[in-house]
Order: sequence, then structure tokens, then C-alpha cells
Amino acid sequence: MDYALTRSRRKTVAIYVRDGAVDVRAPLLMPRSQIDWFVASKEKWIADKLAESVERLRQRASFMLSYGECVTYRSRQYPIVAREGKRVGFGGEVFFMPPGLGSEQIRAACVQIYRMLARRDLTDRVLSFAEKMSVVPTAVKINGAKTRWGSCSGRGSLNFSWRLIMASDDVINYVVVHELAHLTQMNHSARFWATVEEVLPDFRERRAKLKELQRRLEGEDWE
Repeated sequence: MDYALTRSRRKTVAIYVRDGAVDVRAPLLMPRSQIDWFVASKEKWIADKLAESVERLRQRASFMLSYGECVTYRSRQYPIVAREGKRVGFGGEVFFMPPGLGSEQIRAACVQIYRMLARRDLTDRVLSFAEKMSVVPTAVKINGAKTRWGSCSGRGSLNFSWRLIMASDDVINYVVVHELAHLTQMNHSARFWATVEEVLPDFRERRAKLKELQRRLEGEDWE
């Protein structure tokens, strides 16, 4: 089985399947024969993951947006409609934008709307939970991260992917609380998770729902 090999100072072998390709990470001094054996022992798992990866690539390639189709905001579906003028926005029931746009332009307009909504809604959520948790972030920023929903800098600035605004409110709250907890625990220790659980006792269920959203978005091309 063909694979790309990367050696580093790690202690174990790891296999990653992304975009229809297999990437193997291995220790610096591990013999190639031992690596090949390990990869061969995982052949069935790799084949299944490759099939899933190829299917996601097919879905992404066919992902297109047009007027009349629906997009997700806070887990609900809203149609994309044409509205005279140059403005784009969310009207409460629709995502509106100028008429005559192509698929890529519609996608870009939707991302612009998502960013505006994320900046408003996530900031509100942060302020609400920060008060409950007695913490004070230095800033709330929105970025375009594809696989990292949120992060907390050493200076106390919280960063969230605009994609998070597609999630349901309970999932959004989980990510917000997760990042706020880092203001007191810059790690994922038992104390950190205890802080999260104190605010959201069902955080594990919320985290599982977040992973479901991640898998769905892997089949949608929002770049």
C-alpha cells in the first residue's frame, strides 16, 4: 500500500487518512520493514477510511449553492434569496444577497453573513458565560479555522471559527465554555474538565454532537 512517511522524535507509529491519501508518522530509528508490517496490519481500516475520504472529496467537488437552497444557521435551515441592492445579510428568516450571483459568489456572500452572525452571537454567548464563570477574556475574535472550533491564547483572547455558528445552541455553548475554562486552566487536565462539567454536566453529549457537525462539514466545500 502506498503511503507518505514522515519520521520524527515520536515513540509510536500513527496513520492518518486525508484527502484520499495515507500519511504515516513514525519514530526516527524504526526500521522501514517494521513500519510496512504495521501499515499492512491496518489494511482493512485504511481501506475503509480511504473509501470515506474519497466520498467526502466527491461530495465537496459537487458542493454548490444557488438561490432557493437552504443553509444552516444555529442548526436551523434558512433559504438563500435574491434581494435588490448590494447588501448581504440575515433577515431573520432568509439569507439575502444581490441577484445574479454565481455559485462561488453566493458561497462567499454566505460566509460573509456567517462571520457577521458569529461575531454577534458568539460574543453574546461569551459575555453571558464569562459572568457565570467569573472570568474575563481580553477579546473575542472570529477566524476561518476549518478543524479547530475555538482556541484561547496565553493573553486571554478567545478565537472561534465562523463555522461554529452552524451548530445548535447547546453545542455552541459547549465550545464557548470550553474556551472560557482555559482562562483558568491552560490545559486539558482533570481540573479543566471538572470546570467544564460544573457549568455543563452534559458536555460529553454536546461534544459528540460537535463531532457529528465536523463530519458533515467535511463533505461541504466552504473554502
